[in-house]
This record gives sequence, structure tokens and C-alpha cells, in this order.
Amino acid sequence: MKIKVSSAALFSRLTSINRVLNSKNSLSILDCYLFDVDGQKMSITASDSETTLITSVELIESDTNARFCIKAKTIQDSLKEISDQPITLDVNLDSMEVVGTYQNGTFKIIGERADEYPSPHSVDTDVQHFELRQNVLLNGINQSIFATADDEIRPVMTGIYFDFTPECLVFVGTDGRKLVRKKEFSITSEQQMGFILPKKPANILKSLLQKSDAIATLAFNDKLARVETPDFTLTCRLIDGRYPNYNSVIPQNNPYKATIDRAALISTLKRVLVFSSQSSAQVKLAFKKDMLTVSGKDIDFSTSAEERLICEYDAPAMNIGFKGTLLLDILGNLEGNEICFELADPGRAGIITPSEQKEGEEILMLLMPMMLND
Repeated sequence: MKIKVSSAALFSRLTSINRVLNSKNSLSILDCYLFDVDGQKMSITASDSETTLITSVELIESDTNARFCIKAKTIQDSLKEISDQPITLDVNLDSMEVVGTYQNGTFKIIGERADEYPSPHSVDTDVQHFELRQNVLLNGINQSIFATADDEIRPVMTGIYFDFTPECLVFVGTDGRKLVRKKEFSITSEQQMGFILPKKPANILKSLLQKSDAIATLAFNDKLARVETPDFTLTCRLIDGRYPNYNSVIPQNNPYKATIDRAALISTLKRVLVFSSQSSAQVKLAFKKDMLTVSGKDIDFSTSAEERLICEYDAPAMNIGFKGTLLLDILGNLEGNEICFELADPGRAGIITPSEQKEGEEILMLLMPMMLND
């Protein structure tokens, strides 16, 4: 069989799905892409058995329908330095020899049979469907994934929790020290339901979703989830387990509130952290009327730093400690010129929000405090 396709379009599609592949696979066939030619369209599949990503490319010419596999690294390296031009792939389905012909050269590689490639998981039974804008899904993932855990002690906390409620869709990420809760009021559900999206497919979606109002279709059951857009279809296995009651750890009725310039606080923290303990990265925030003092020290090396910032604060003086690197993560994932701290006492979590919420959404970030030594 012969197919002709734009080399740039094909390479672009391969690059977009490449991150699904693992460096080591239990099945050698998963080192390959699956190519499925149907008329003037060719779908391309990459999978690690847990996550499957399918995209497609329009063909210039095709003489028959067929399915075949090629090692991912081999075909990508073959196309990498070829300028944008039509390329013809001549596939011998008996010997699995693939000959690529382009304007000023040819290459020959050996493919593999498609019947060895595992069938993708099917999300067809007990499935729930939602349509949402791609930028809503992208922003929810972007602003919550950094808060998820990296260790496998509690697997449910390594993913993003999608909590569908009658009021809104809630994106939640936490590792036990920091927490993000983002509500999207444009998405509602008649009954409460949810799932935990693993970190790998979440990161893949971050790279593929558009910052636009284009629609993505989300389907899921208790084991699998599928995200479909005009450009790709991603199917993944979900994390099995019960997500913690995230609302129960968020302090209510915090009497002490401060409003601070976000960019100024980020700059201050970066400077102060240079002089803080490298092991604890602790910083002290000292609030008093219309003033915030940020300080850090490293007793072992006799270094310290202190900076003052103007803020809106009209409550009793209060000192609280935080891990500065985690506080920077939170501030970097919030938007807006000013942020608000809501505090109760030095032993309870601090709540950080933008001073003005965007229309149709509400975001809250929480950070557990550190005990101050002085």
C-alpha cells in the first residue's frame, strides 16, 4: 500500500502524542505507533496500556485501507530533519518493510504487524457525559496539578479530583500540605459524582488543550475517562479509591484578612529564601497594621534577611510560618494583581485567594503553617 502525506503535518502529530510512551514497556509493541489508514485519513495511536492517545492526519493520497505499526523513535527520527514537503510511505504488508520517499531522498525501515497492538480501553458502560470549554478544562488542570502529591503512599492524592455537584464542577489537588479548590459554575450535574484523574494524562492534556472556547467532550465511568476534541482522543484508567473530604480541612470564619500585591510578595519571597534554611525553606510572615514583614534565617550558616511590604491589614498583630517554596508555588499559580490571606491563628492553615474572583469561577488555595522557633 502507498500513502502520501505532508511530512510536517505527520511529524507534528507524532510529536503531540509522543509523551504517552514510556521509556520501558512490558509489551515491546507499545514502543510503536499504530497507524490506521481509512480513506483519506490516517489515525495514529500511542499507548502505555494505562493511557491511550489517538490523533489523525489528512492524507494527500491513499490507495487502500490498512493498519500497521512502526517504532516511535525510528519514524520520528526519520522525519525530524525533513523539510515540509509531501512524503510517500510505501508499506509492504507481507514483509512489513516501509520505504519513505521524499523530494531528495529515501529511507527504509521495518514495521510491525498491527494485530499485536492491544485494543484501546472502551468507555461505554455506565458512562457519564459532559461538554465543557477546553479553556475551562485546561485552567482547572493547570491550577490544581501542582498541588497533587508525588509519592505513592496515598495514591488518591497523586491525581486531580473532578467533583461534579449540582452547583458546579470542582477541581481539587492536594498533597496534605497544600490544597487547591477551584469551582467552575458553568458546569453542573444533577447528582454528585466524580473521579480522580492521574497526573500523567493530566499533564498530557495540559499540552494538548487549547486556550479557547472550543468544546471538549468528557466521558467517564468508575474505571476510565475519555476526553475528545476535534484534534485528539485521550482515554485513561482512573485512580481507584475514595478522595479525602477536602472541604473539611478548609478553615471557616477566618477573622484576620490581609490584601497584598502578588508580584511584590513573589519578589520578596525569592530574595528572602536565599537566606533561609535550605532544608526547611521556612519564612516568617509578621502581620501588623498595614504592614507585612517577611523574614527568613539559617542558624547553621548565620544568615538572615528581612523585608517589609505595605498591605491592607487591620487586625491584631500576628506571626505565622510557612514553607517559602510552597508559598511561591501557590502565588505563581494564582492570577490577578492582588491576593488575600485569610488567617485564624499561627497553628491553622492559611487561605490564599485572588482579591477579585473571575466571573463564573472561584478559586481557593490553602497552605499548612510551620511552627516558628521564635
